[in-house]
Amino acid sequence: MSVRILVVEDDDEIADFLLRGLREEGFTVERATDGKDGWHHLQSGGWDVILMDWWLPGTDGLQLLKRFRQVDQVTPVLFLTAKDAVSDRVKGLDNGANDYLCKPFAFEELIARIRVLVRTQGQSTSTLVSYQDVRVDLATHRAERAGQRLDLTAKEQALLVFLLRHPNEVVTRTRIYEQVWDERYDGLSNTLEVHVMELRRKLEAHGPRLIHTLRNRGYLLGQEPK
Repeated sequence: MSVRILVVEDDDEIADFLLRGLREEGFTVERATDGKDGWHHLQSGGWDVILMDWWLPGTDGLQLLKRFRQVDQVTPVLFLTAKDAVSDRVKGLDNGANDYLCKPFAFEELIARIRVLVRTQGQSTSTLVSYQDVRVDLATHRAERAGQRLDLTAKEQALLVFLLRHPNEVVTRTRIYEQVWDERYDGLSNTLEVHVMELRRKLEAHGPRLIHTLRNRGYLLGQEPK
């Protein structure tokens, strides 16, 4: 099971930056746009980490956090906000936030803090995505097959993680572009084919073929269809 992150952020530009970056890191990410939408997503449960802005339309992040902590004392919440005063940080932490990161921030630091939150909540096992002898640890970014480490680019790993989450399932090129590249497939680019070729080469150095091309349908990771 992969790490699921909820981003509660009303700024489209910031949210787009976060969603793209986190998905490239292999996380499963969803977004809520305001306090009301945030509460709706929070009630669905199953989140491993929540990234929350303080200033939100409607119910602000602090009030949303207080309400959430009445029903969930466990799920880690990290505030992402421009409110950088010490008093604000103390207020956020005192009301249930596990961590606090001021905008603007370095994305690398955000990822490091997310890993800490996952580890401290005892969720490290949920960072493993695997199929047969292939596995990826989303917390450490280690990918391996048959115990041998795979030297993957960030995009190759994101592609592999996506396929590992959908074993023995035909996934279309359009769906892969939307989920891995976060853009529409124009039907002309061969970017996906190049990445699949490289990923296959690295996987097949340690075992038989796992990624199969289905003509006019897409790709399948798993048993070759008959």
